[in-house]
Amino acid sequence: MTSQVDPELQPARHRLWIARLRATDFRNYEALSVELDDRSVVLTGPNGAGKTNLLEAVSLLAPGRGLGRAQFADMIRHGAAGWALNAILHSAHGEVEIGTGYRSDDQTSARAVRINGETARSAGALGDYTRTIWLTPAMDGLFTGAAGERRRFLDRLIQSLDPGYRSNLSRFERAMRQRNRLLEDGEASSSRYEGFETQLAEAGTAIAATRLDTVTRLARLCDTPAKGGDASPFPWAELVLEGVLEGRLLNEAAVDVEDFYLETLARCREQDRAARRTLEGPHRSDLIVGHGPKGAPARRCSTGEQKALLIGLVLAHAELVKQQSDGYAPLILLDEIVAHLDEARREGLFHEIERLGAQAWMTGTDAAHFAPMGAHAQHFRIENGGVCA
Repeated sequence: MTSQVDPELQPARHRLWIARLRATDFRNYEALSVELDDRSVVLTGPNGAGKTNLLEAVSLLAPGRGLGRAQFADMIRHGAAGWALNAILHSAHGEVEIGTGYRSDDQTSARAVRINGETARSAGALGDYTRTIWLTPAMDGLFTGAAGERRRFLDRLIQSLDPGYRSNLSRFERAMRQRNRLLEDGEASSSRYEGFETQLAEAGTAIAATRLDTVTRLARLCDTPAKGGDASPFPWAELVLEGVLEGRLLNEAAVDVEDFYLETLARCREQDRAARRTLEGPHRSDLIVGHGPKGAPARRCSTGEQKALLIGLVLAHAELVKQQSDGYAPLILLDEIVAHLDEARREGLFHEIERLGAQAWMTGTDAAHFAPMGAHAQHFRIENGGVCA
């Protein structure tokens, strides 16, 4: 059965979308150029053809290392000296040209970024123009895996809402590396620790406060059974942020929590020296997700239920980005998204993408799975590093 999208949910022109994407010596693409309109993009083809590589290219139009978190040197096509991406993007700032790339002889681990022909100081500048979120098969075990994976997932969600959030993360990570080095060396002088601990307390409390605010706002969108209830193809989620600083921030002012964390770091130096690392802070927090209709922890749900929860969470986050970005939904990258969804959930996903007014990039091996999108999407076949309509 195929369904048609309600005419009232037709994509609005008030949206973020890619009009052109070019890639040179990127992964398995020697030279690629694709012209697009503002509809969603469906990429189908056999495994290993390069579908995920195209999504990775799109993810690099935003800050960070992309959806695969790979080293930039590993993205260079075999035998080439470097890679380059170029895109024409329509955003709240109008039409923007973005160029980014990396060469193997580069003396740094950073990639070059140009915006409208001008060299940017860092990839962080892309956050002013692009909001991107994604789901990949590697994330299917998010709810049963280590807490660190859920923290990174949450931090990526936050960065698409607040591009400046990364600066607090970087500051915290640098200070913790320095403090951990002192702990490993058995340093006992308090004066050597104080400066780093002050930075940890300031940045750590800011991180915890931002995470708590984001989870609270996201929970309001996720925990809304009235929007679809148990009949929705994507169950509503219960969200809790678990952590010492986050718990205190629920009832205390940030300045008091900052003082508490600073005192904790000083008091626990001996214990941390024995462990040779910092044991307390936002780097130990966890995002706890529950299946709302079932009232059960996500980690105890079936694989299919977990996938549906994860999709619902990402869609809620896209809605939050749209609300905060003057109605511009983020680019949504969904790798091999429909393979394990039944017909109702596939159609529910396509319906939500249209409702959001997002340009979604979706991959799959079977073009028939995307038939319900019809003319609401641009369909391309990927084979041997080439793209054809």
